[in-house]
Amino acid sequence: MEFLDERSKQILYAVVQSYISKPEPVGSRFVTKKYSFGFSPATVRNIMADLEELGFLSQPHTSAGRVPTDKGYRFYVDSIMGVRDADRFISPSNDFMQQFARKIESIRSDLDNMFLEITNTLSMMSNYIGVVTPPRAEKTIFTRIEFIRYREDKVVAVLLTEEGVIKNKVIKVDLRLTQDDLNRIADYLNREYSGRTIDEIKGLLVKRAYKEKALWDRLISKAIKIYEQAISFKENDVFVSGLYDVMNLPDFSDISKIKEISKAIKDKHIILKLLDELSDSEGVHVFIGSENPVEEMKKLSVVASTYKEKDRPMGVIALIGPTRMDYPKAIYMVDAIARCISRTFD
Repeated sequence: MEFLDERSKQILYAVVQSYISKPEPVGSRFVTKKYSFGFSPATVRNIMADLEELGFLSQPHTSAGRVPTDKGYRFYVDSIMGVRDADRFISPSNDFMQQFARKIESIRSDLDNMFLEITNTLSMMSNYIGVVTPPRAEKTIFTRIEFIRYREDKVVAVLLTEEGVIKNKVIKVDLRLTQDDLNRIADYLNREYSGRTIDEIKGLLVKRAYKEKALWDRLISKAIKIYEQAISFKENDVFVSGLYDVMNLPDFSDISKIKEISKAIKDKHIILKLLDELSDSEGVHVFIGSENPVEEMKKLSVVASTYKEKDRPMGVIALIGPTRMDYPKAIYMVDAIARCISRTFD
């Protein structure tokens, strides 16, 4: 974090908090009256000018007040992240989190419903866009698989994981395989691989395929080939809520900004591209405007965290909103709800 003396920090935080509270340029007179720093208006004005020169603030128009830049927001976010466990950090009621935990536990068996509830809660509590990626198939624990003949050479593979993830996939098989053969293959795979993660199984299949080829066991070789097809999924699921709520924020008051955020959010691949970068990370991450690694979202801020089952990262939850985001609240919500989901999976 770049060094600022204590007076400069106080003025910067005052401007950031005032602008987050009300999106109007913040003047030195306003800061002097609202905050009891004991500085003269001239001192506040000079400090704000210095902060502008250093890139923490900008002045939209001559004679207007100042607004935070991405660099100013970053300094502010780094300061609150450093005191997250202290009393300064904002925390909603424990009652709310307990009620939320009970709610998602009660719908734990219906993952789609559970993730819709999570994104709705995130957006309703923040007025930003709530996003959740469901557990990545590769990280889930395989429970069982069934094969159902669909056409002569096509079979529907139904895969169930311990986390309740169900994947269906149509795969191509040898015409000579009967339904009895498919049932035997499913029994073999369920017996051999149940209880392992999909990632582990992929590694084992490579070794097993080489061994079975040497042993020339035709049915097991077919089982391995079919299973490889069945567990190869294109990850394209993401739950999103709150797009229309965020459009009511003054930050999106003109049509061009509404179009930008609509395009970024409706193209789920853009969100997945961003969240994939966080899928194996630890803790809460904050991307502010230009810091965003995804080009289409460089005018937005993202607060995100992974949720886990024990030590295995399963998916990501996030809030997406304007750079003028209520960061303390967003960081707490994302962190608290990610921990809550992790406890549910445990």
